[in-house]
Amino acid sequence: MKKALRSQTAPTVRVAGEKGREVSLFLAGRLALENLSFLRSQVQARFNEMVPARLTVDLSGVEYLDSAGALALLQLKNQAQSQGIPCQFVKPPDTARGIMELVERQALGTPPLITVRDSGNPVEQLGEGALKFCRDLMEVTTFLGALLRGLLDACLHPRTVRWQDVAFYMKRAGTDGLPIVGLISFLLGLIIAFMSSLQLKQFGANIYVASLLAIGMVKELGPIMTAILVAGRSGSAFAAEIGTMKVNEEVDALVTMGFDPIRFLALPKVLAAMIVVPLLTLYADLFGIMGGLVVGVMGLDLTAYTYLKETQASLSLMDIVPSLIKAGVFAVLIAGIGCQRGFQVRGGAEAVGTATTSAVVAAIFLIIVADSAFALIFHYLGI
Repeated sequence: MKKALRSQTAPTVRVAGEKGREVSLFLAGRLALENLSFLRSQVQARFNEMVPARLTVDLSGVEYLDSAGALALLQLKNQAQSQGIPCQFVKPPDTARGIMELVERQALGTPPLITVRDSGNPVEQLGEGALKFCRDLMEVTTFLGALLRGLLDACLHPRTVRWQDVAFYMKRAGTDGLPIVGLISFLLGLIIAFMSSLQLKQFGANIYVASLLAIGMVKELGPIMTAILVAGRSGSAFAAEIGTMKVNEEVDALVTMGFDPIRFLALPKVLAAMIVVPLLTLYADLFGIMGGLVVGVMGLDLTAYTYLKETQASLSLMDIVPSLIKAGVFAVLIAGIGCQRGFQVRGGAEAVGTATTSAVVAAIFLIIVADSAFALIFHYLGI
């Protein structure tokens, strides 16, 4: 039964002509996907046997042709022309001609979409890098404008904000990060106090370890270390979450249903980060001072009261407020760049990983740049 079925569906291949000269190839029957391997083997065998100087393919006997069969015919023509053998199709049925015209002939000889591209010369690389930077800056600026508009609408219409999602991301970015932020800040304060005490001890200025550590932690190290930790924990998570939704076309589904993806997905994350990052900064400052207190009590023969009194005397409200302002700006940068990189994802799992890495790197870079700008601004403002 199977042999009878194959004899009805398998194409027939007949050859006319002399070897090494003009050869005519007569094809008949069904040129379809189910017998494509048989067709290719028969045609290739005749082609290798005759080695024609000119090839004519007669399609008058073709009963059925699908896209796979049309692709096989065009690949045969492409193979013949690559060997310098003129090839043409004659007497194709109207249906077969229509199918063959649907196949893009130029695509047969093109390389695959993913290729190993030559790096080019340094000038070309510099130009490509500049263009990529400009495109990235334009996309970030556009996203930032949409995000700021969403924040303004949230301030004017707070009931439209999904506060349950805000609370959920506050827990993920804030509460879940307390152990690692506290541990790193404590160790950082301990190390800075110990290293500074080695120098100040030579001049009998042990008491100033408390002032040095308090000012350093509150003004610079607390905000920037907290921001870097949040960028590594939460910024990457935001990018991966939105990137995965982008790959699964869930973002497109939101747009189809009439939701604004930035307000629906990005805004709760940004609001949560703006709330918890300043609180985490205060938490990090406290643990950093506690680390210095351990060194002061155990290594510098200071009492806990003396150390804390000196810390309190060296700090003022104008030292804490700028720190919280920086932390709020860092939060917007971390959450914003994480969400923006997530919305940029195109492709599959590899693209999600690339976007996650890019979100962390870009967030840390922007944190350093913003911190430098704040240092200059606060200096000239006298803060």
